[in-house]
Amino acid sequence: MVALESTTLLKELPRDIVAPLLQASRVVQFSDGQEVFKEGDPGDGVYAVKSGLVQISVLMQSGERHVFSKIPEGEIFGEMAVLDNKPRSATAQAEGDTELYFIPRADMLELIQRSPSLSVALVRQISGRLREFNREHIKQVLQAERLSLVGRFAGTIVHDLRNPLSIIGMASELACMEGATAEMRVSAQKKIGNQVQRINTMLNDILEFTRGNQISPTFEETSFSEFIYETIEEITPEATKRGLAIEIPAMPPSIHLQINPQRLARVVWNLIMNAADALPSGGNVTLRFIISDDRVTTEIEDSGKGIAPEILEHLFEAFATFGKPKGTGLGLSITRKIIQEHGGEISAHNAPGGGAVFSFWLPIKSQ
Repeated sequence: MVALESTTLLKELPRDIVAPLLQASRVVQFSDGQEVFKEGDPGDGVYAVKSGLVQISVLMQSGERHVFSKIPEGEIFGEMAVLDNKPRSATAQAEGDTELYFIPRADMLELIQRSPSLSVALVRQISGRLREFNREHIKQVLQAERLSLVGRFAGTIVHDLRNPLSIIGMASELACMEGATAEMRVSAQKKIGNQVQRINTMLNDILEFTRGNQISPTFEETSFSEFIYETIEEITPEATKRGLAIEIPAMPPSIHLQINPQRLARVVWNLIMNAADALPSGGNVTLRFIISDDRVTTEIEDSGKGIAPEILEHLFEAFATFGKPKGTGLGLSITRKIIQEHGGEISAHNAPGGGAVFSFWLPIKSQ
């Protein structure tokens, strides 16, 4: 139990300032769960906790009531509505049997006008309360953002895993068909092995991103044209199912590059499946190749509406996304990382006709 003159607001003030407040105050009692005031009530006075505890809560947009603060013995509350003469912005409720000091608004304002020291003490009290509320609000916002991010991140992982799992399913059905030839089984086995490796690569990418680890992929001399055709062959069933036609007007260059086929295939998958997401009613994706003395450039252009200007500059940043409810932009962030691992770069722009164009180059010289 705390005397009014010993509360945080009054304990350092001169006795001649405190005395009028002691005379104007009265003690009010509340049982457990009883409201002291609620949101929207007029600011009729200031309260100080003599004994017990008071919860300060607000009604959230979700309809749930959230407790922002608990006022212990010796602390005041309700001062904001008294000063600005506006309705209460929160609800105060007793937690357990509680006794409060109540100082009417008129008496409080009169003394504030006469006492600069009381005004300063009240401003400090309000400042501390606002800081506390601000910390709690930031904590809640960050928690909500974390939960939202986890949900979006999980959605992206599921989205990425569906494609290889679908191919594994189709290859398994093909291998188990009556009359399946040995050649068909070998082809199915190869497809399943490739997709298992692809899933493993995806999981490593996710772990790499979440842990911030730097991995050192191994590179091998690979025929670029064979790599492109094999990757497109794997992508085509899923693309066709989604109404996407993949076109290669001219053959890929017949050169050998030092690449990691599994990780680089992830790049092509990401870019073509992003095009499929941008073309829910179907469309075309065209692959073009430009070769120079020291690099080979691959362009992947879709027949969609292009990339939204507001995200174009941030396209390859982690979690940047636009118009994809299940996407976070993590795929493009990893895509850029893979290309940079290979010593190249990736960029994006909109074609004159409106489609999105992703362009990445790889060095021809051995690394």
